[in-house]
Amino acid sequence: MFKKKAIAVFGIFLLSVFLLAACGGGENESGSSESSSGDGDKTVKFMHLWPEGSSAQHHKVVNEIIADFEAENEDTTIELEVLSNEQYKDKIKVLSTSDELPDVGMTWAAGYMQPYVDGNMYAALDDVINKDDFVSGTTEAFSVDDTTYGLPLELNISSIFYNKAIFDEYGLEAPETIEELNEIVATLKENGVNPIALGNKDAWTGSMWYMYLANRLAGDEDVLTQAINREISFEDPALVGAAEEVQKLVDADSFVSGFNGLADEEAKSMFMGEQAAMYLIATWDLPNFTTNEDVPQEFRDKVGYFKFPTVDGNGNTNNYVGGPGVGLFVAENSDVKEEAKNFASYFVEQWGERAVTDVGIIPATKVDAGSLDLPQMYVDVLDDLNAAENITLYADVQMSAEDAQVHLDMIQALFGGEVTPEDFAKAHEEALEQE
Repeated sequence: MFKKKAIAVFGIFLLSVFLLAACGGGENESGSSESSSGDGDKTVKFMHLWPEGSSAQHHKVVNEIIADFEAENEDTTIELEVLSNEQYKDKIKVLSTSDELPDVGMTWAAGYMQPYVDGNMYAALDDVINKDDFVSGTTEAFSVDDTTYGLPLELNISSIFYNKAIFDEYGLEAPETIEELNEIVATLKENGVNPIALGNKDAWTGSMWYMYLANRLAGDEDVLTQAINREISFEDPALVGAAEEVQKLVDADSFVSGFNGLADEEAKSMFMGEQAAMYLIATWDLPNFTTNEDVPQEFRDKVGYFKFPTVDGNGNTNNYVGGPGVGLFVAENSDVKEEAKNFASYFVEQWGERAVTDVGIIPATKVDAGSLDLPQMYVDVLDDLNAAENITLYADVQMSAEDAQVHLDMIQALFGGEVTPEDFAKAHEEALEQE
């Protein structure tokens, strides 16, 4: 079974070799299919979630890898479909009900992939993976009973990105404590500036805030993972206290107006349009702040980031919320399984360094960072990973699909003031107890 636990990272991130990368999604305005050219004898259907509109660099590198693969494998054509993050999740669910998954697609780890593995929909991939090529902890998250069912592409940590120009204008500095963050929020509000961009319609965005608050209140204990694993109750004081802290932030108008009805893409646009001063997101968005030439250099130069602050004097800021992002699966019932495995293996091999140099994210495969010319923010993130003591896997990824839906629904309700912190925790406890 899955080891549903925080991903320990003590000593595994050697700056010169470890890089990771991301579960981001984007918006394909049409949601339509894109077919690559070629007259191959075999067609491999590939579905991913990096549309050109909002994940331009990802999209470009994917197309380059496909072109290279087809050039080297003239008997195989890759038929491509690109959807936004939420559209992708919805379509995969629908396709799985009739066992019509694409030959190669993207999956998340742990609890997300469990039902697909249980339903014999994902093919075992141990015959095409060399685990020594990956950052420690990434392949394990895509394994069940020591069998690998996903080839990891990313490993992320979440940080609060901020607009340095806005901070400078009002004499603000990156906070180290929640009290300092609250003071920043108050100053920005007084001056008519939106403090924090949040698109909680997608709910996993608000979950990151909740997870960090729980992590900080609990000190070095990973109470969220312990509760999911049923080692402790979800009604643990730190988990209830984190819900209380969420509602304090909401009551202080810390987030942009209407945040519960905004998608993450809308919140991201507000931050990148300088309509909000801060934005909590994972390293899958690093390209927008470093290498994405479609984003004005003037804005990229303004972006900094800080670790999630301590809460009431508690918490280790070297502990992060994050973990492996997306990976590739191969459909068990694929009519071109051999070609699909060949493509998935080739893709992961090619993705590594290109993800760093061309996309600006951190891949799950080991890369010699010391030999590359990297943006300073990228180097700083790697330094953080060197010092990281623990990474808690995103809650909705750790949980089963049913429990994850309860969690996301309750996150929406908590931020919307529709439930008390105690009822929030109780709903989780009741759902987890039914497992």
